Amino acid sequence: MTDRTDVAGLSVDKNLYALVNDSILPGTDVDPAHFWDQLAQIVEDLGPKNRALLDKRDLMQKQIDEWHVEQGNDYDFAAYKKMLQDIGYLLPDGEDFQVTTDNVDDEVTTIAGPQLVVPVDNARYALNAANARWNSLYDALYGTDVILEVDGCKKTSRYNPVRGAKVIEYARQFLDSAVPLAVGSHSYAVKYKVRAGKLVVVMGDGTETTLGQRECFAGYSGDAESPDAILLRHHHLYIEIRIGEGFFIGQGDLANVYDVHLESAITTIMDCEDSVAAVDAEDKCRVYGNWAGLMKGDLIAKVNKGKQVIDRTLEKDREYTAPDGSRLSLHGRSLMFVRNVGTHMYTDAVTKGGEDIPETFLDAMVTVAAAKHDLLGKTSFRNSRNGSVYIVKPKMHGPEEVAAAVELFERVEDALGLKRNTLKIGIMDEERRTTVNLKACIEIAKERVIFINTGFLDRTGDEIHTCMEAGAVLPKNDMKATPWLLAYEDWNVDVGLECGLPGHAQIGKGMWAAPDNMAAMMEQKIGHPRAGANTAWVPSPVAATLHAMHYHMVNVLARQDELRDCLNADIDEILSVPLLKDRTVSDSELIRELENNAQGILGYVVRWIDQGVGCSKVPDIADTELMEDRATLRISSQHIANWLHHGLTTKEQVISVFEKMAGVVDRQNSGDPNYRNMAPGFDGVAYHAALDLVFKGRDVENGYTEPVLHARRREAKALQG
Repeated sequence: MTDRTDVAGLSVDKNLYALVNDSILPGTDVDPAHFWDQLAQIVEDLGPKNRALLDKRDLMQKQIDEWHVEQGNDYDFAAYKKMLQDIGYLLPDGEDFQVTTDNVDDEVTTIAGPQLVVPVDNARYALNAANARWNSLYDALYGTDVILEVDGCKKTSRYNPVRGAKVIEYARQFLDSAVPLAVGSHSYAVKYKVRAGKLVVVMGDGTETTLGQRECFAGYSGDAESPDAILLRHHHLYIEIRIGEGFFIGQGDLANVYDVHLESAITTIMDCEDSVAAVDAEDKCRVYGNWAGLMKGDLIAKVNKGKQVIDRTLEKDREYTAPDGSRLSLHGRSLMFVRNVGTHMYTDAVTKGGEDIPETFLDAMVTVAAAKHDLLGKTSFRNSRNGSVYIVKPKMHGPEEVAAAVELFERVEDALGLKRNTLKIGIMDEERRTTVNLKACIEIAKERVIFINTGFLDRTGDEIHTCMEAGAVLPKNDMKATPWLLAYEDWNVDVGLECGLPGHAQIGKGMWAAPDNMAAMMEQKIGHPRAGANTAWVPSPVAATLHAMHYHMVNVLARQDELRDCLNADIDEILSVPLLKDRTVSDSELIRELENNAQGILGYVVRWIDQGVGCSKVPDIADTELMEDRATLRISSQHIANWLHHGLTTKEQVISVFEKMAGVVDRQNSGDPNYRNMAPGFDGVAYHAALDLVFKGRDVENGYTEPVLHARRREAKALQG
C-alpha cells in the first residue's frame, strides 16, 4: 500500500496529494483544502449516479442478450427495433435545434485540418504533438513513401539531391494548386519579394507576376525586398515559403527556397485514456504532471540529438509583417484538448470510505485545475485565447451519460471558480447507444459541444459485444463494407450538420493506423474532408503535414454546405447486425483470422503489461507497423470471443494459435533489450493477460479491455518491484 493522506473524508495517495497541492494549484486561486473538499462533495453526490448509469448499461445488455437467445439467429428486424425502443436503448427523435457553443477558438470553429492524439504521460511525445502546428513539407515528403524510391530517388544516409529534386517538384505543384500565381508556375519563380504590401514574384524570363488570388498573401518576415519567408493563406490554413541563400537546399533552388512549412496539426488531443497505461497513482501523477506542464508552459523533455542532450519545450508564436505593415503573430502550437477517462473507470489513487472513486471525477478536477493557469493568462504560452477548456469524453453510452458529464462539468466549474460553460465537451461517437441517439446526445450538451467523431475500432468492438448472442459476426475486413458501418460514418456528419455544429464544433473522423504508409494515406484520407469532416486523426506530426494538404484540396466549409441538402443516413442500416448468416468461413480463413487477431493482441499487450506503453507502432502479422491502442485491442479480442462463443473455434485451437503467434511477436521484438519473451514458457503476465482478454471477453462489461489490462499491469509492476 502506498502512503496516503486523509483529507475531507478522502484517502489520497501522498504523491498525488503533493502534486496537486504544491505544483498544480499554486497560481490558480484555488485553495488546496477547498479543492479536496469539493472533490469529496462531487464523489458523494454524483458517485451513486455514476454507478446507476453503469448498472443501466448492464441491464440493457442483459435484455438484448436474452432477446437474441430467445429469438435465435433468424429474427425479425422490426421486432428487434421495437425491443430496443421498449427498453429505452433507442429513443424517439426529438425536436430540431441548433448548438449555441460560444467562446470557442478558431481552430475549432473555422479552421479545418488534422488532429493528433498523443499519450500525455510521455512528455516528449506530448511536446512534439503540441509543436506540430507547423512542420516541414520538404521533410515530410523526403522521409516517406509519398516520393517513390525509384530512378535514383532512394533515401540514403546522406542527402540525395535526386530525391530532393522530386520533393521540390512535388512541393511546387502543391503551391500551384493551393496558391497559384496569376501567370506561370511557382516552379519557374526566381525571386519572391514584397512591394507596397503586395507579393511580387519574379519569373525566370524577368517578368513579374503575383498570386492568382491576391488575398492569399498574408505577410512576410525579414526585409521586404529580400524576405526570409513569405506567408500565404488558403482555406484558413497558412503556408510559409522559407527563403535563404545560406541554406544547402536553397543554394540549388532558382528562388533560394529551402523549405515550405505548412500549418499541420491544428488541434491535438492530449490523452489520459486509450493511448496511456495509467493503472495507479504513480502513473496518474505522470499524466497530470505533464498536462499541468503544458498548461503552465514549463514542460521540458530531455531529448538525445546526436551526441547532445537538448531540452525540448513548447514552441513560441511566429511573428510576421502583415501586408499593411502591421505586426502579425500566429500561434506556434496546436490547440490542446485533454481526453479524460470513461465513466466505467475507477481509481484507488483516491478512495472514499474504502471504495475507489470514479476516475473521471478525479480527471475532471485535476485537469481543469491545471488548465486554470492558461485561463488566467499567467503563462507565456497561451492555449485557448477565448477562455475555454476542451475536454474529450470517451465511451459515453447515450444521452443520459452525456447529461452526467454536463452535470460533472457544472460542478467542477463551481468548485474551481469558473464561469458556466467554460468547460467544453468533445463527444466521442464510439458506442452504439450513442450513435443511434446522437442527436439527443448533442442537444443535452448544445451549449458545450465542440467535437463529435467516428471511430471504427471501438465502435466495431461495441457492435460485436452488443450483438454477442445474435450469432457469429463477419471477419473483421468484411465489416468495413457492411451497411451499418457505412451508414454510421454518414450519420455522424449528417446529424452534426443538422444540429448546426459548423462554426461551433468539429465533426471528426478516425485514425490512419499505418504511419509508414503515407502514399496510401494521401490517396485515401482525402475522403474525410470530402465527407464533410473538418478534422481527422493522424498518427504523427509528419502525417499531419501530409494530411494538411487535403484541406487545401477540399474546401470543407463549402462541402458541408453542399451536404446539408442531402438525405440523412438510414437508422435501420445502422442497426443492422454484421452476422455471418449464410456466409461460410473456410478452415484456412478461420486460421488466418485467428492468427491475425492473436498476433495483434499479443503484440500490443506485451508492451502494455511489461513496459507500460499504452500506444505504439506494433508490427502486424505481415510485419507492417500499425498504430495500436486499446481500441484495436477491443475489436480483436471481442472478435475471437464471438467466434469462440458460437463454435467457429475452440478454446484449444485459440490457445494453440496464441502460442504460435507468441513466437512471432517474440521475433518481431528481438531488437528490444527490455523485451521479455513469451515463448516457450507461456507463463508471463502479459501472455496470460492476452488470453484473459479473449476468454473473459464475453463477460466483461461492454467488452472493455481495461479490467484485464489494469489488473495484469499492476501484477507485473509488483513483480518488477
